[in-house]
Amino acid sequence: MATTDRHLPTVEMPAVSRGTVRSVVGRVWPPVAVAAVVVACWQWFVTATGVPPVILPGPGDVAAAGLAARGTLLAAAATTALTAGIGLVGGVVVGLALAFAMVGSRTAAAVAHPYLIALRIAPLIAIAPLVFLWIGDGVLARATLVTTMTVFPVAIASLDGLRSVPEEYTDLARSVRAPPARVFLRVRVPAAAPSVFAGIKLAAALAVVGTVVAEFLTLQSGLGYQLFDSAEYLRTATTFAALFVLTALGLGFYLVPAAVQRRLDWYSSD
Repeated sequence: MATTDRHLPTVEMPAVSRGTVRSVVGRVWPPVAVAAVVVACWQWFVTATGVPPVILPGPGDVAAAGLAARGTLLAAAATTALTAGIGLVGGVVVGLALAFAMVGSRTAAAVAHPYLIALRIAPLIAIAPLVFLWIGDGVLARATLVTTMTVFPVAIASLDGLRSVPEEYTDLARSVRAPPARVFLRVRVPAAAPSVFAGIKLAAALAVVGTVVAEFLTLQSGLGYQLFDSAEYLRTATTFAALFVLTALGLGFYLVPAAVQRRLDWYSSD
């Protein structure tokens, strides 16, 4: 007996919509186009002026130097990423804990808020000697400095978001006799998520900056050390290559919480 597949169920594979592709292309091509124009102008300026490579190397020289030192730069980037990641996690955990405490208790807010501001005002270079004296100058000490930089944006942004939740939401939850903890976790936290992620994204960018500053102070490892070392010995092309690697690392740190936020928004709207 001949068999046919007309009665078999058809399975449709998910396809990427044209709108999604256009949206991605629309977000990507403007910065790529600007980068291409900047590189072209850079190369034209170097060629037209004949500036020595030790002052301003061309894009080709920077690319060649980056390829030649790719092992060293990748190892330094891994060290910087580890330090920045540990410090960022610490800043997010401490910042969220402080925000939750301050929104739940006026006493906690009155006590913690001035110290948060003082921590933000104190320059990193002033705190570093004490941290190095107490902990040493390894990854943990540098990550501690990063944590001190990232606590403030996470705590303040989260606190503002938690305090700006419309009272109608909390009143509705209380009307059905929801426990205070459930109101906080199911109402306040989701409503404050955009502000929380705004603080985390800002902290992610600051984490990379703080790590490089800490590496400048210790001069042991990481991209900060590579920047200082190559600049000191006038390896300008390598300095530019390290700067580009650092920029890519900072962009990656920013895009991770941004991607998590988009995914959470997608799940909540599904």
